[in-house]
Amino acid sequence: MNILLLNGTIVGTKTGVLLNEINQYIEELPESHETRIVNLEDYDLQFVDGRPTDQYNDDMQQLIKEVEDADAYVIATPIFQGSIPGTLKNVFDAVSPLAMRYKPVSIVANGGTLQHHLVIENQLKPILNYFRCMVTPNYVYTHTNHFSTQGDLIDEDVRNRLKEMTRIFNQYMQMSREIEPDKN
Repeated sequence: MNILLLNGTIVGTKTGVLLNEINQYIEELPESHETRIVNLEDYDLQFVDGRPTDQYNDDMQQLIKEVEDADAYVIATPIFQGSIPGTLKNVFDAVSPLAMRYKPVSIVANGGTLQHHLVIENQLKPILNYFRCMVTPNYVYTHTNHFSTQGDLIDEDVRNRLKEMTRIFNQYMQMSREIEPDKN
């Protein structure tokens, strides 16, 4: 499967650290998968305003294509001001609602307070449900204290939860292969 690991921000390093960790666990799965880490900071993003995809710059067109062509996703996001970053929401606004239908998605997030995990439940999961994604139930939320002052992941419990999330994500990928595509 073609797995897109999406870093939903243009600032900071913790979500990237989490995606690199997950990428290692995906490589350890019994089946091999093609993974690609997409960092939004590497793209010249444009504000999505409803125009046809071919009217955006080359970077936006490439990003939209990469998201729509993936078979499964791990979405990593920081929580800013009690919300997902606008850059991540902008990507969702650019993608066709049919593009992510019945595709597996796992979520990892990082925030400055323990209560920010609710953003996953109240904002990100409803968006993914709109797309009719197959969202794994065991997202991983991390807090600043799970990282060293240099930004390295130092919490063994988080590593174990990431491994378990990857295991369930793999089962969701297997299930998704059996779903007949919706032609509407």
